[in-house]
Amino acid sequence: MKSFPVAGGRSVSLGLFSDVSNSWELLELMQSGKLEPEVAFLNASLVPDVFPVLAAAHKAVVSQGRESLTTRTLHSELVYNYSGSKHITESLKRCGISDDTSYILAARFDASNEEIKAVEKLICGTEIDLAELETRANQPQILKHYKITTQELSISTLPDAIVCRIAARDAL
Repeated sequence: MKSFPVAGGRSVSLGLFSDVSNSWELLELMQSGKLEPEVAFLNASLVPDVFPVLAAAHKAVVSQGRESLTTRTLHSELVYNYSGSKHITESLKRCGISDDTSYILAARFDASNEEIKAVEKLICGTEIDLAELETRANQPQILKHYKITTQELSISTLPDAIVCRIAARDAL
């Protein structure tokens, strides 16, 4: 997992995992509130780059600082913010993991070395380099989800288009 600064001295550690075989178990632990340490799990096929995830993480940290989280936890807020939708349940289902997700991006805020190791042990899969996001992204699905047009992509990148939607969601 690699750590990135987000806001106010906070950080988020990201790890990309392929061939995950226990997503149903991770989902069950998360939904029952028994996931230790707490982690955000994103469907990595909808993530073309770390930049939009960092934007969503920044927005989550700012919301927590203002005591205005839309969801129950900072980690679920990251998934909610990444989705670009105002519907919480839809956001968590669409951009989070499902029973059969085998390609997962894990995110942990302010992770210690022990917590990073614990997250890596939670996931039965192979950790791969974050650079794989770009080549493994499901672009047609991303374009459909965020309603990004080819005209927009002619003047912008896919990650930038997603970040614009994350940033502007609350204003629309």
